[in-house]
Amino acid sequence: MKASDSGVATPPTILVVDDEPGLRQVMDIALRRSGFLVRAVNGAKTALRALAEVEVPYPLVITDLVMPDGSGMDVLHAARARSEHTQVIVVTAYSTVESALDAMRSGAYDFVTKPFSPAELAALASKALEKNAVVAENQRLKAQLASFSPTAHDVFGHNEAMRRVGTLVTKAAASRATVLITGESGTGKERVARLLHEQSDRARGPFCVINCGALPEALMESELFGHEKGSFTGATSAALGLFRQSDGGTLLLDEIGELPVLLQVKLLRVLQERKVRPVGSAIEVPVDVRVLAATNRDVEADVAAGMFRTDLYYRLNVIRITLPPLRERTGDARRLAEHMVVRFADELRKPIRGLTPAALRALDGYAFPGNVRELENMMERAVALTSSLTIDIDMLPDHLAGPPGRRASLLELPPEGMRLDEALADVERRLLQQALERSDGVRKHAAKLLGISFRSIRYRLDKLGIAAAEDDEDGTEEPGIEGDGQG
Repeated sequence: MKASDSGVATPPTILVVDDEPGLRQVMDIALRRSGFLVRAVNGAKTALRALAEVEVPYPLVITDLVMPDGSGMDVLHAARARSEHTQVIVVTAYSTVESALDAMRSGAYDFVTKPFSPAELAALASKALEKNAVVAENQRLKAQLASFSPTAHDVFGHNEAMRRVGTLVTKAAASRATVLITGESGTGKERVARLLHEQSDRARGPFCVINCGALPEALMESELFGHEKGSFTGATSAALGLFRQSDGGTLLLDEIGELPVLLQVKLLRVLQERKVRPVGSAIEVPVDVRVLAATNRDVEADVAAGMFRTDLYYRLNVIRITLPPLRERTGDARRLAEHMVVRFADELRKPIRGLTPAALRALDGYAFPGNVRELENMMERAVALTSSLTIDIDMLPDHLAGPPGRRASLLELPPEGMRLDEALADVERRLLQQALERSDGVRKHAAKLLGISFRSIRYRLDKLGIAAAEDDEDGTEEPGIEGDGQG
């Protein structure tokens, strides 16, 4: 399943091709009742146009083999040419070994003969889409492999408390118990939930997220449990709901503390019975979902105040993972920042080597009220804006870098001492960058502001890895600028 703009997963769309209106309608109804979206077309030519016009290839095509305007084999070849991951089921009344083998050799997932039951077709479609999902998941995991370690490191870092969290995540992932993830906003609760899913035996299933405080109570019930067509004003079609969309996978109930009390009762019943009842329906539907919950609230205080049901709290709090704020994770801000800079530099294809000592010291001294999310936004901005090979303090927000008077205090010897060469290099780098900014990146003009030669500024910029324009001067000394013997 894929996520919509609202973050809610939507079922895949199946392309059904058959020239017989009655059979086409039967297949349409059977597949829709099984929770799929369907686009049904009346022949090979229409199917070929449908395959060509969509931006995202259909994950599954079900096509008749013999039609008046073309062959189902043409549809099969076109679908596989558009995407090798599209699964194709061929349907025919002419069940010969030769036609079956031809379809299978051409890449068909399976071959069914008329007559067939709607349940048989729906089951076969589910298996074909499962294969499609497995292939797509394998590709996704391979693509993530290179970046998984730094991404996970963006959550855990090296702090001892977070290493214990990482160990607990690994153990909890192997369990099917509900997990309650707590911590301040921005500490990485959703990332921990994703890691729990990806390290579990449900990794091939869907991972869905809903913010329990983002929707009105009336809509929240439908989003969670689904609804029948006509069950309320605006319900022009039936909806599965997130529990059924997450079947076989994981559902994260973010900001669970915001869930209204009436829905807390219904959620508790779903967790106990493992069945959901869509709005407007009298039938309960079994679901196989692992539930994770996250909150930045003091749940125990809400329970004591009667704002959160005690029985639901105990049902969710089987395994508890608490993420400490970044300000309590000594040394993690600089280590996380270094990993984030590498990741963002790779994404933006910039040759950035890391952060300067002055920038790292500024990070160490900041409380980060927005936690890891604030640090991540800060590093992404710095990487996007810098033209240097390193992130210096000037690329950090003003409330970290401080006003000019505070920056001058960096020249004072701190009680613990300092590395003189690094401190002098920081001062030199800041002055060079300021001169380049004032001169619009023209090295000749920047050199004049600093009272040094063109060759000297070129040497210093290369030494410190600061990028600048290359088309400003050929190296000729500017009258009135004293050479200082550098380079």
